[in-house]
Parts: sequence; C-alpha cells; structure tokens
Amino acid sequence: MNKAIIVGMGLFGKQLAFDLIDLGAEVVAVDNNMELIEEVKDSVTYAVRLDSTDEKSLESLGLNDFDMGIVCIGEDFEANLLTAVLLKKLGVKLVITRASDPIHVKILEAVGVDRIISPETDAATKLAYSLIHRHIVDIVSLGDFLSVAKVLVPAPFVGKSVGEINLRPEYNVNLVAVHTPQNEEDEYEVNNQPNADTVLKKGDIMVLVGEEQFISRISKLA
Repeated sequence: MNKAIIVGMGLFGKQLAFDLIDLGAEVVAVDNNMELIEEVKDSVTYAVRLDSTDEKSLESLGLNDFDMGIVCIGEDFEANLLTAVLLKKLGVKLVITRASDPIHVKILEAVGVDRIISPETDAATKLAYSLIHRHIVDIVSLGDFLSVAKVLVPAPFVGKSVGEINLRPEYNVNLVAVHTPQNEEDEYEVNNQPNADTVLKKGDIMVLVGEEQFISRISKLA
C-alpha cells in the first residue's frame, strides 16, 4: 500500500488527501491548525497537529518508509521550502510541493524537490486531457510517465472478470481498485483489493496505475 504524508490541510491538501484515500493509499495529514486537523481526522489514516518546520516533530512520524510527501502550504514559502527539505532529509522517497512563482520553482528545484506542481496549470492540463479522453474520469501524474487514473469500464470489458481481461500482460497497467456506483448521488462501493475473479460491470470505474499511453489505449476501447 502507498503511504503518503500531506502537509497543509487547506482546500487543495484536504481534497488531495481524500482522493488518495479513495485510491487506496494510507494518508497521514499534517497541519499546524487544529481546526483543520479536526475536519479531516475521521477521513484519513492519521491526522496530527504539528509544526512541519520542526525537524524533531516530523521525525517522530517515522517517515523513512513513506512513499511520498506532498507539501501543500500555500502562502508561506519559507515554511513550504523548509518542510520539503526536511521530508527529503528524513527519507521520504518522493517529495512534491506546490509553487506558482518562477523564482520559487527554481529554488525548490535547487534543493532537490522531486516534483513541483501548479494547481492552476495542472487543472487546465487535466481538463484538456479529459476532453480528449472522454472515458477518463480523472488522472494524476506521478512523474516519469507514470500516472494513476480513474477510467470508466469500456464496453469490451463489461461482464468479464479481471482474469479474463488480463490487464497487466495485455495492456501494461495495474488495476488497484474498482468503484461501483450505488445510486445517482455519486456514491460508490469501493473494492480496494480486486482479484482475478472480480467481474467488471457497466458504470464501474477502474483505478489504474501505469504509463499514460497505455491508460489512454484502454480509454479508447470504450
């Protein structure tokens, strides 16, 4: 299971935490504001109030086995920068932070941050992608061409089991979850452990991990 620490529970960080939980990840949410921690504590794996610029406080979380750390501190660039540096120092494998100022981007690149995102630019890119690939509900790039995507089950897959479709050998993607709609209110039953016997139904959403070119190939089957 992917383990992620998200620092900053503003609108962006909170939504990211919820999305990663939906995708089957283990999420530790961090913020210096107790009210924001209270808002998310029941929806994430663990939520804690602490100062992310304090190395000892971060170290107490045991971050050396975390797959990713995302810094979502919006207005305080110094805190954003220091938190990202500490996450790298403490052994987080992939450190991602947000920045919109070109100078801030250059500084973050210089200290070795793995990926820098601009929410506004990324939102535009995802919209363009979804307009061309109509059956991709959502897609998040993990860098190095790897992405996580929610894809509507294409017609050729409906009624077939995961074993019959042979996703990994035939399409070079991994299926990590299946979301089955329960009603018209966008509520879904989530299967985070699909196996070879899992049968895909019309309206199901597959959560796939793989290169964008292979995910796109599946979306075009629909």
